[in-house]
Amino acid sequence: MKGTNHSVVSEFVLLGLSSSWEIQLLLFCFSSLFYVSSMVGNVFIVVTVTTDPYLHSPMYFLLANLSVIDLIFCSIAAPKMICDLFRKKKVISFGGCIAQIFFSHAAGGSEMVLLIAMAFDRYVAICKPLHYLTTMRPRVCIFILVLSWTIGLIHSLTQLVFVVSLPFCGPNVLDSFYCDIPQLIKLACTDTSKLESMVTANSGFISLCAFLLLILSYIFILATLQKHSLVGTVKALSTLSAHITVVVLFFGPLIFFYMWPAPSTHMDKFFAIFDAVLTPFLNPVIYTFRNREMKMAMRRVFDKLMDCRKNSLSS
Repeated sequence: MKGTNHSVVSEFVLLGLSSSWEIQLLLFCFSSLFYVSSMVGNVFIVVTVTTDPYLHSPMYFLLANLSVIDLIFCSIAAPKMICDLFRKKKVISFGGCIAQIFFSHAAGGSEMVLLIAMAFDRYVAICKPLHYLTTMRPRVCIFILVLSWTIGLIHSLTQLVFVVSLPFCGPNVLDSFYCDIPQLIKLACTDTSKLESMVTANSGFISLCAFLLLILSYIFILATLQKHSLVGTVKALSTLSAHITVVVLFFGPLIFFYMWPAPSTHMDKFFAIFDAVLTPFLNPVIYTFRNREMKMAMRRVFDKLMDCRKNSLSS
């Protein structure tokens, strides 16, 4: 391929998840089920928060935007992975590979900032309830949203600037079902040790620091409430458990990928499919099942949809 990076590789061959027909069939059913469920669940959360006036609050505004990011994230690699399962030759163009990397890191960086913002929202709501409405006013929420996408785009572009300039002149086989930087830079026809260190610092170290910051913030909230009443601690734990679960599910695979970018293993592929398909599905499930207000709002939206359908059929 001609271009500024003088690459001759125009496409990459993806080895996929397994060559066994039985495992491929199982993965097809599993991935398709969770992909469709995650799309439906996240769309339903966005619709519910948008249409239900009882959910027009900062917490649900952030939750709806988290669902939007999950919709983008699960559509980056999962559809192609599902389509490729029964293809004999799994390939992706150089441009398609770069696009996957760009959108996955942009969405991942944005979600990282949004999860930190959601932790701050819970801190203000639980520890400083009298200042909540003034601190988390609509203008602040919009600023957080813009900031999250700005940081996500900067995070993605800073890595891609170096990747697209690498010379790819020979090997083009990726032992994965999608493109990501740690596997891709190993195929470059040059020494990439410095770039690998930068990727570890940019993605791995930042993910680890953000994860530790979030866990410490939740511990601080619980420790603050424990000084006042045991009942308050129990209520806070019930509220925060959903947030903590999502944080662990999101950051766990990221830290594994980028802090220890070892040669591809079955564990790598397990975490990759978990991150691409399962995590976007679990987010709406966790937030819905552990949130009484969200369940009631979804029931109201569902009832409205059923009434509209009955009215359209009767007319």
